[in-house]
Amino acid sequence: MQTLKQDIKERTFKRMYLLYGEEAFLKTSYKNRLTEVVTSGDTMNFARFEGKGLDLDEIIRLADTMPLFSEKRLILVEDSGFFKGSAEELVRYLPSMPDTTVLLFVESEVDKRGKLYKTVKQFGYAAELGRQDAVQLGRWAGKILAGEGKKITNRTMEYFLGMTGDDMEHIYMELEKLISYTMGREVITNDDVTAICTVQVTNKIFEMVSAIADGRIKRAMELYEDLLIGKEPPMRILFLIARQFNQMLQVKELMAKGLDRGAIASRLGLKPFVVGKVMPQTHRFSHEQILSYIKLCVDSEEAVKSGRLADQLAVELLITGDIR
Repeated sequence: MQTLKQDIKERTFKRMYLLYGEEAFLKTSYKNRLTEVVTSGDTMNFARFEGKGLDLDEIIRLADTMPLFSEKRLILVEDSGFFKGSAEELVRYLPSMPDTTVLLFVESEVDKRGKLYKTVKQFGYAAELGRQDAVQLGRWAGKILAGEGKKITNRTMEYFLGMTGDDMEHIYMELEKLISYTMGREVITNDDVTAICTVQVTNKIFEMVSAIADGRIKRAMELYEDLLIGKEPPMRILFLIARQFNQMLQVKELMAKGLDRGAIASRLGLKPFVVGKVMPQTHRFSHEQILSYIKLCVDSEEAVKSGRLADQLAVELLITGDIR
């Protein structure tokens, strides 16, 4: 990303860029910044293509066309699928593309073994914009808050990220709500976070599992109904419940070996704040109970796939422990 930032700051552009990866917020942000800086708002020398089945001849013809009354022409190509299939014509053309054209690809999926990816990387810049870790997200969110005259402790920031998850689009929206909610105050507290932040699906799953552990089946069913109202598919809810119990099992076993939160997070590839939430929850279940619920999840999935139970009912029975 440093190369992108430097090119934008210095206004010195490569002939081609590829933005790809899971973090949609970063892709959109850099796409917009590059578009704004390269074109300076000039729509005459800007063209956008989107979707599969694009006309390569048209893109190449336009790329060969000199810009009018400007130094650069920008061509934006989004979600083309070129980097997952064959685009030989484009591969042959790109090395000779004039430096008056900037070709910007924004893709969801990329095959790094493909010729097109290697060509863009050789003659331009390919940036993988993946999920950011807790430290990176904390710094980014902290800068946004500081820009609005807000202060937040590391502990409250960790609590905030635990509530929001790691999706930057969602985090940004929650930050805007926090800033508005604390208008007239400088310091953001845990209470502010609790009052404002939307609890994501994974957090509701976490609370649901805790309710099951405490025997609060009514509360677990209320959370399940909330997720259904929010259009969450029952089978996705089942998957997330199973994932929660699997995480608990792994964390519990590593805790028994004496590993601390950081070591467990590193070993399992989880964020430390996620492990920090799971660790206390493991004390509510014995090793055998966790294994039992994992088996219930498997049985529930099998009951749905075999047609014995409807998906919504299968999850209800899992929550109540009545699955057979």
